[in-house]
Amino acid sequence: MEKRAHILVVDDEQAIADLVVNLLVAEGMDALACYSGQAALDMLARTPFDLAIVDIMMPGIDGFELCVRARQMCDIPVIFLSAKDEEADQVVGFTLGAEDYVTKPFRPRELVARVKARLRRRQNAAPDSSSTLLRAGAIEVDLRTHLATLHGETLHLTPKEFAILAILAQSAGSPVSAADLFEGAWRERFDDAAANTVMVHIRRLRKKLADIDASTSFIETAWGVGYKLRGGPGADGAHGA
Repeated sequence: MEKRAHILVVDDEQAIADLVVNLLVAEGMDALACYSGQAALDMLARTPFDLAIVDIMMPGIDGFELCVRARQMCDIPVIFLSAKDEEADQVVGFTLGAEDYVTKPFRPRELVARVKARLRRRQNAAPDSSSTLLRAGAIEVDLRTHLATLHGETLHLTPKEFAILAILAQSAGSPVSAADLFEGAWRERFDDAAANTVMVHIRRLRKKLADIDASTSFIETAWGVGYKLRGGPGADGAHGA
């Protein structure tokens, strides 16, 4: 049975917080409202959440401060929901590590769609914590020892290269978008410059794989979609002429 997403909604306007909670519950999620930044911090200290929707303009601990303090406690994605639509405020929000920024008044279906998109990216980017060893054909990625091998030979990867390979290995055989690779490996918001960064790291990964086995293109480009490891878990990494 699929785990229901657990969402924390923080807004000092109780009517708005309750409205957002009702929207999410109607979409099959578990959602809880807090009406102050301090109440949200107290809740985060007791309960794990998959995502937080946070208002910025709150008395006491505002949304920006809450985001900073929450990130010190746990790795939780944050969507800011605010009447402040100035570009400077959005830049501050993304600088603090926010996943998204939605302005009030908001369209309910758009907000729900953005929440689902962030949860989906989070799920796709995070390797399954129940297994520390990922296999994709001749490639093995050990999340516990932070070691990757091809045909049993060690791949000498940078931390970002290792993170990208781990994400690809988890979805071996299925394409992963450049956005999911970047946000999963860098934990930053994806933009046009990020697409080039991913492409450069993919090129370096391909070279390091080819240094061990040049007979196979292990990382394929799925045009218009992203990148994927050739074959599925346990597949033979070789191919015919």
